[in-house]
Amino acid sequence: MKIGNREFHVSDTVYVMGILNMTPDSFSDGGQYNDPDKALCHVEEMIKEGADLIDVGGESTKPGSDYSLSAEEEIERVVPIIEKIKSRFDIPVSLDTYHSQTAQAGIAAGADLINDIWGLKFDPEMAGVIARSGVACCLVHNRKEAVYKDFMNEIADDMSKSIHLAEQAGIANNRIILDPGVGFGKTLEQSLAVINGLEEFHMFGYPVLMGASRKSVIGNTLNLPVSDRVEGTIATSVIGVVKGCAFIRVHDVKENVRAIRMTEAILRAGR
Repeated sequence: MKIGNREFHVSDTVYVMGILNMTPDSFSDGGQYNDPDKALCHVEEMIKEGADLIDVGGESTKPGSDYSLSAEEEIERVVPIIEKIKSRFDIPVSLDTYHSQTAQAGIAAGADLINDIWGLKFDPEMAGVIARSGVACCLVHNRKEAVYKDFMNEIADDMSKSIHLAEQAGIANNRIILDPGVGFGKTLEQSLAVINGLEEFHMFGYPVLMGASRKSVIGNTLNLPVSDRVEGTIATSVIGVVKGCAFIRVHDVKENVRAIRMTEAILRAGR
């Protein structure tokens, strides 16, 4: 698939999406990169460490978030840095938003992919904005409450509805990525089950992205603070490669890239 000006060979390579949070209250690195110069230095560092895409976010979506940030404020946070990244670096940029207004402004600024944590279901205009622009999208599974009767089948059903919204709007099949949403509308055990069952999402025929970096599924499993979850994140990244994910979204690029490349080498040996 093509994202921005780059071809991604999703059938045989795992790509790393580096996270850039332009938020004062992110669960992991809130406020750390609000300064544009610091943000650009971090982007440069992630690129050198092997990031294939940069995912820019302007709103914290940690558990318990009230999703009250206005699109106007979100735009003020993300548009200037997207413009700066695109002017300075030759790398595809993803925009993490579920607001169509922000998506439209971000695309105008140069965003190549919209990463929607509500899978096109929050804002009825989002699918149309993406379709008209021709950019790629990542459809993330989410629910307001972690209440399920048949967990994996209900996630699959929810994701089918997101795919249907995308197809109805005219988003091309080769512009869609699926993310089963580790930590979104899921308990600890449910998030672990999603990671263990990642291969099931290949039934839709779209590339799968896995994002568990520094999340509570790691912190609660290992009883570790956010600042000490690198090894746990690496374990989820390795599982993601083994389960056939095409994209892994992480904060700590260098460590995860090394683990991913090593895992790929082992899996390819003797073929």
